[in-house]
Amino acid sequence: MTTTLTNQEPNIYNIGNFLSEIAQKYPDQVAIVEPRRQGASYDYTQLNFADFEADTTTIAAGLQNMGITPGMKIVLLVKPGVDFISLVIALLKAGVVMILIDPGIGKKHLLTCLQEANPDGFIAISRAHAIRKIFARRFPNARFHVTVGKRWFWGGPTLGQLRQTDKTSFHSIKTTRESPAAIIFTSGSTGPPKGVLYTQGNFGEQIRQIQSHYKIQPGGIDMAGFPLFALFNSVMGVTTIFPDMDFTKPAEVDPKRYHQIANEWKVTQAFGSPALWNRVGNYLSRNKQTIPTLKKVFSAGAPVPPHVLEKMKKAIDPQGECYTPYGATESLPVASISATEVLTETANLSALGKGTCVGKKFDDIRWKVIQISDDPIETISEVTEVPQGEIGELIVSGPVVTSQYLTRTEANAFHKVADGSTFWHRMGDVGYLDAKNRFWFCGRKGHRLETINGSLFTIPVESMFNQHKALYRSALVGVGKRGAQKPILFAEPWPDQSPKTPAQKEQLITELLQLAQENDLTKEVKTIYLIDALPVDIRHNSKIFREQLTVLATEKEGA
Repeated sequence: MTTTLTNQEPNIYNIGNFLSEIAQKYPDQVAIVEPRRQGASYDYTQLNFADFEADTTTIAAGLQNMGITPGMKIVLLVKPGVDFISLVIALLKAGVVMILIDPGIGKKHLLTCLQEANPDGFIAISRAHAIRKIFARRFPNARFHVTVGKRWFWGGPTLGQLRQTDKTSFHSIKTTRESPAAIIFTSGSTGPPKGVLYTQGNFGEQIRQIQSHYKIQPGGIDMAGFPLFALFNSVMGVTTIFPDMDFTKPAEVDPKRYHQIANEWKVTQAFGSPALWNRVGNYLSRNKQTIPTLKKVFSAGAPVPPHVLEKMKKAIDPQGECYTPYGATESLPVASISATEVLTETANLSALGKGTCVGKKFDDIRWKVIQISDDPIETISEVTEVPQGEIGELIVSGPVVTSQYLTRTEANAFHKVADGSTFWHRMGDVGYLDAKNRFWFCGRKGHRLETINGSLFTIPVESMFNQHKALYRSALVGVGKRGAQKPILFAEPWPDQSPKTPAQKEQLITELLQLAQENDLTKEVKTIYLIDALPVDIRHNSKIFREQLTVLATEKEGA
């Protein structure tokens, strides 16, 4: 079953109506579950689809009664759970443009992003409203505010009060596929976070592609390790279980609690970052535990190490599969590969420095690998495709690809390429296509090194070092001017393999330097620093902040 909208007027398109149809078909099925810890056990807040549909319509009516009109931009700063996803759907129904920013990007970036988005109001927890009041001058047009939780001195209704609205007062909004639906900010792992415009159509195509490609059926039960995926679940007729975790720190998830909730609810599918699955997989393997009902595991946000896929595949239904969809905030999904394909075919090649295979493209995606350039490209006629197997930069086109940045708009010239009435998006990733038309990711374009001997790409080089049994992961950065950069490697050992004495540290570095000289890809690396923990993005705890490491390397080298 693929979600379709049968009851909407021609040309009217609203993701909120997907939920309305699901609620008509499966009114008594559990829609959302939020755990509340009670000692060693859990209490659960839950809504069925009929109640969930009613809740979202009631909230949407309350927003309209406040004077919030279609096209207004409203910041959503609410903890993951029932309130969060109800508000997401309600804002979509009301035709309001929600602004979504991961609060884990840090106070400075958060305030800057919010100011650049120029919101008309905030729906937020009490603490966020208190901060908003302190910095009120940054948000001159913000007039409409809703508090989730206790309201203090700033006025406006609470979410509880909105839920007292007569839902029959809601009037449907005639949005189209082109209507703006959200501004979602990038993680900021390569430069300042940028606000990406999502339309109703972008969301709808994401849902359609994911549901069709992975054969997701109504009645499934999903453990949502990334909050916005709960939106997709809800409009596909899938039950969402929110895990007991800090969503800004997936690498610190309590695997025992995760396992407990997953088994109590007999989850059939689950999404999480590589860092989350690394922690859960290690726990399940170490304790000889499984999640026997789990049939589909999804992981994205950064390359997923084969050892993570291997452990998770052993911990789920024997007929189940792990998948690593590939994409970006600006374009998701683009491609996908299964753990079976990785473990039986591509992992060995990755270990030889061939990059990370992200698989074949989704059906409605077009892609090309073109000559690498750091300059804007105005039209598709200006690009030159590189031969199969040659590393270049990836560009994509298709209905899930977002059209523009609404903040940091100067980035549009560097990421969008006109092609008649349509466009291509420059992913900012480098790699190559193989004979099976699979893309092999070799790193971010902005992270490549230009040495006196040519280009070095991060992922192939790092994968060679990561074969050392003591290393969890590593990161390659460059110091100096482009064209004469010096390669520096930061290496993060496994906690139980971390050297304890200066002699042990020296020995590990010596072994890594010897490893470097054994391959043409790595022989230029002659400086290695051990680090307890590489800096990573907040959203997934997996994407390495190489910019921070470049600053550190420059300080260490005195450059």
